[in-house]
Amino acid sequence: MGCGDVSRRRSGGSSLGGRSGWGSPAGEFRTRICIYFFQICNQHNAEAPSLEQGFHRMAQTEPNLDHDISWFLLPSCWAKTVVALISFLCFANSYDGDFVFDDSEAIINNKDLRAETPLGDLWHHDFWGSKLSSNTSHKSYRPLTVLTFRINYLFAGGFYPVGFHVINIILHCTISVLMVDVFSILLGGLQFTNKGRRLNLAPKTSLLAALLFAVHPVHTECVAGIVGRADLLCALFFLLSFLGYCKAFRENKEGHNFSVFWVLVSVLLGAIAMLCKEQGITILGLNAVFDALVINKLNILEFIQKLLRKDKLLENAGLLRKGLLFRITLLMSGGATILYIRWRIMGTGPPAFTEVDNPASFADSLFVRAINYNYYYSLNAWLLLCPWWLCFDWSMGCIPLIKSVSDWRIIALAALWFCLIGLICQALCSEDSYKRRILTLGLGFLIIPFLPASNLFFRVGFVVAERVIYLPSIGYCILFTYGFSLLSKQAKKKKILAVAVLGILLMNIMRCALRSSQWRSEEQLFRSALSVCPLNAKVHYNVGKNLADKGNQSAAIKYYREAVRLNPKYVHAMNNLGNILKERNELQEAEELLSLAVQIQPDFAAAWMNLGIVQNSLRRFEEAEQSYWTAIKHRKKYPDCYYNLGRLYADLNRHIDALNAWRNATVLKPEHSLAWNNMIILLDNTGNLAQAEAVGREALELIPNDHSLMFSLANVLGKSQKYKTAHYSTILLMKSLIDVPAVLYHRWGNLDLAKKHYEISLKLDPTAPGTKENYNLLRRKLEQLQKKGGA
Repeated sequence: MGCGDVSRRRSGGSSLGGRSGWGSPAGEFRTRICIYFFQICNQHNAEAPSLEQGFHRMAQTEPNLDHDISWFLLPSCWAKTVVALISFLCFANSYDGDFVFDDSEAIINNKDLRAETPLGDLWHHDFWGSKLSSNTSHKSYRPLTVLTFRINYLFAGGFYPVGFHVINIILHCTISVLMVDVFSILLGGLQFTNKGRRLNLAPKTSLLAALLFAVHPVHTECVAGIVGRADLLCALFFLLSFLGYCKAFRENKEGHNFSVFWVLVSVLLGAIAMLCKEQGITILGLNAVFDALVINKLNILEFIQKLLRKDKLLENAGLLRKGLLFRITLLMSGGATILYIRWRIMGTGPPAFTEVDNPASFADSLFVRAINYNYYYSLNAWLLLCPWWLCFDWSMGCIPLIKSVSDWRIIALAALWFCLIGLICQALCSEDSYKRRILTLGLGFLIIPFLPASNLFFRVGFVVAERVIYLPSIGYCILFTYGFSLLSKQAKKKKILAVAVLGILLMNIMRCALRSSQWRSEEQLFRSALSVCPLNAKVHYNVGKNLADKGNQSAAIKYYREAVRLNPKYVHAMNNLGNILKERNELQEAEELLSLAVQIQPDFAAAWMNLGIVQNSLRRFEEAEQSYWTAIKHRKKYPDCYYNLGRLYADLNRHIDALNAWRNATVLKPEHSLAWNNMIILLDNTGNLAQAEAVGREALELIPNDHSLMFSLANVLGKSQKYKTAHYSTILLMKSLIDVPAVLYHRWGNLDLAKKHYEISLKLDPTAPGTKENYNLLRRKLEQLQKKGGA
């Protein structure tokens, strides 16, 4: 077919924005220039003749955004390499970060990662390792994500965060590379050569959109936070499902047909995406939208009008054309089946959240709920447009509720809906079919993946969460790129616009690097949130907890007090503050705080136990005993509470009760050294030396290197006149203690003295595995320091 035979099929009438038509001499010349352009960019796809035929099919139907922008033109493989390298550059400095924030609960404290936990348990537990049937479960069913954590743990031989972080970075790089293909379809259309190879009809705009996605700072939480792997894996299979669906439409000699196999593969990949995170199911809806708009070129407004008129010629509107109805039926049936199975697995009950998690959803007024939900949407949109103020948590007063129309923040949601309505009107009513398609796809990818986090269908456990914007940012990148192409089309100096976009990319790269460094440790992460959400009680609580863990109790008290001031019902802050005040012997205030905490939350077992400890210190023994038993009532398996109950009974000379309490503690927690040691000492003091010796030997079998147990047993053996055995126990104790100075010097950074004491320890016990491991680590560190010094 020659260039002069190409007819125009665009609903808008003229081709390529009013320029000379493809059948004119000027159009023929431009066609041949474009053919040469695609030969360069896609020479690995097919030889020139078939490529030219494929391009002719494209020329019949669509314009090309690449004509209007001044941007880099790279072959497909180079474009993907650039995207991969830049996405890696953005987040590379997070590779050796710690486990931070939710990582502790989802990874370190999650028993589903351990080898001793049966693999089958993953399919009955939520993301945090709790049983889905439990009332306290968040119902976040992501077994495939937990499985990758488990594989990380097994390969690393423990909880070493580097391996976890590296996988996250690789996943984001892979997703960003796939985005080049996805954006080339969304922006350039789906066209194939005669040999079934897909053409990239928008290489420049797809590269720009993929770069925008790769360097968006709002993605930092998903990449630098290990828990964000759920979003990364979900996005990976989300994109694979979309690309699989596109493969269903490869042309063959029999004409334009579709493959049922690839449609079903797409549904399966969507199910896998949902098993990584709940948002994954939305790809089935997006596939249906893509099918209607791109494959069938359906005019949505025209279709709705015919539907309302009950037009008998609905088939002409595109509903039944090319098997659309059949494919949508497959997608809907697959989606309904997946959702039903998911609903049955999670126990058919919604998760239980508290008011502090999502205060708007607990508001009595429908008006207050609606207006605050819309304000949250505007904040998410703002994070996409200006991702400068980022925070790990937006709950607990970070965003005060809007309670009246006089609140100035109403302007934000008004601006959001003004923009959205304008875009929707253009997407439905524009005479330009290409514009309708791009805007509808952009809005679809922006809105549909966000729906599970919108509070429209069920209550969610957060106010704003940057991680849930990972998939919707695809729609933002489409709209941004299309807007840039429109500006470039009108602008006289296109290069200035290109430089401006390049500046945005560079700023985002720097912001990603800065934000990734903040996610490297909890201290940096929590402190970075103080400037963004100073009214967030949880931020102050986490800063205080981090300081308390480091032994800085005075500073921790300040932040705990601020957390309680901002949220007077924050029972965890009250409990931790009361615990510190108890240790500082400020017992009256500690009792007041802990009493208030258990009044607010009567089933708070830890607060009941700490209240019992304070009451015991105040010598109110009956009240203390009652508090301990209340704690055990609300938490059946509570070894620390049994231990403290045993101490109370020992103070009251109720020796049998004390021994029973400590025995319960060791049954629930066999490595509870304090409970074992107290049993030995109590039996020793009461003259039960034989029983004390038996308990001591039992304890050392379970905790063989415990110094206090060795000392207590040696003391009992000495009193029993078993001097030889006592002497042997003392030698073991001395051998175990010789390593202590080396470890302390190692931790304090005095490496030379640490090395000296490790060597002394190894002379006494050359086979000590812990000492050898620490010594080897120290030697490697010293060698690294010497190399740096030499350099």
